[in-house]
Amino acid sequence: MNAYLKIWPLLLLLSLPARADIVIGGEGARCSEDPACINRFHSEIPMAARAKPGERITMIGRDAGDMHLDPDEYSVAESSPRDGFGVVHPMVGPVYIEGAAPGDVLAVTIENIKPGPVGWTSASEFGFAGDAVGSESRFILWRLNEEYAESDAIPGVRIPNGSFPGVIATMPAADQLAAILDREQRLADAGGAVFTPDTEFAEPSSLCGKEGTRSGECLRTIPPREHGGNMDIRYLGEGVTVYLPCNIEGCGLAIGDFHYAQGDGEVSGTAIEMDAEITVTTQIVRDGPSLKQGPHFSGPASLLAIPSKNFYATTGIPVKAPDEVPRDIAYLANSKVAGLPNLSKDLSLAATNALVAMIDYIVSEYGYDRTQAYMIASVAVDLRIAQLVDVPNVGVTAILPLDIFTK
Repeated sequence: MNAYLKIWPLLLLLSLPARADIVIGGEGARCSEDPACINRFHSEIPMAARAKPGERITMIGRDAGDMHLDPDEYSVAESSPRDGFGVVHPMVGPVYIEGAAPGDVLAVTIENIKPGPVGWTSASEFGFAGDAVGSESRFILWRLNEEYAESDAIPGVRIPNGSFPGVIATMPAADQLAAILDREQRLADAGGAVFTPDTEFAEPSSLCGKEGTRSGECLRTIPPREHGGNMDIRYLGEGVTVYLPCNIEGCGLAIGDFHYAQGDGEVSGTAIEMDAEITVTTQIVRDGPSLKQGPHFSGPASLLAIPSKNFYATTGIPVKAPDEVPRDIAYLANSKVAGLPNLSKDLSLAATNALVAMIDYIVSEYGYDRTQAYMIASVAVDLRIAQLVDVPNVGVTAILPLDIFTK
């Protein structure tokens, strides 16, 4: 391991804001060696720390694959070097918030995010519309600083710092956990895309591992759910307050999956993934907003803007080739789909078409190959809904910030 990576947690501790009250995470070489690191959700996961509302909590977290990459090795590979998909996503926590009870709303304000020295992006089968884009599997590294990211694998591109946590959540209650497990298993049985419980590399292993007391009951972190989780919302940067439901005593706050930059959609399957240090504060909101459909958030409107003075955009509507069945709805086995060249109100198909048009544009205008263009789209292009009412053709736009190109 590079010597810099060995001392990075110490350097972070020395550079923490002077007002930080609680510091957790960053111990050991792997998540399994860190008592404040988990990669599953369950109501019985032991709390790693306690904090009072208003206290600053600084979390030292790992990249989504727990890979400890060397910033001096900027290579391109066909696949990720992580141990397995079971390691995704290491999170710091859970933190017990004193005085918080089920039914409360936990307001979490992000005060500071400090990126690590190296990031990575991959294109894989887990991406959105990879079959339509025509990309291949690839893994690349980025050099990171406080202002921008650069990669030897995509020369001529400089991505501005837009750091945020992909995962921010509280722990689910026991009855909520049971309902989620049931509905996701039913979806899996029907052939839908879903990640059911997996004990490989599960942490805490004593609860969620193969020999754990709740083996097979711990939720994977891949999707967002009602209690938060892997929301991957790029607007959750410094200055934003996230409102999470408190389902158990103390809530059990966990944060991870740190991103240096991401486009709306994270289409290749990853953003610029990184280690990071995040400082947050919490407040308990009594009689807060209803969060039955998921968390809310608020913050400065400047975070909603694209990081560029100029842009180029493509559009998409839900039309397709004759006899084609879009991959995302193939599990429904609807015999009508193949014969229809136009699907009504299908946002996924419209988004695919907008993305493919953008990939074509980046390839033709800037000379990158399709996988490079796909990865650029994943870390910088925003897929946005244009309208939902002009049936049958709902509209999606893909917005490319032009200032990322240095040539």
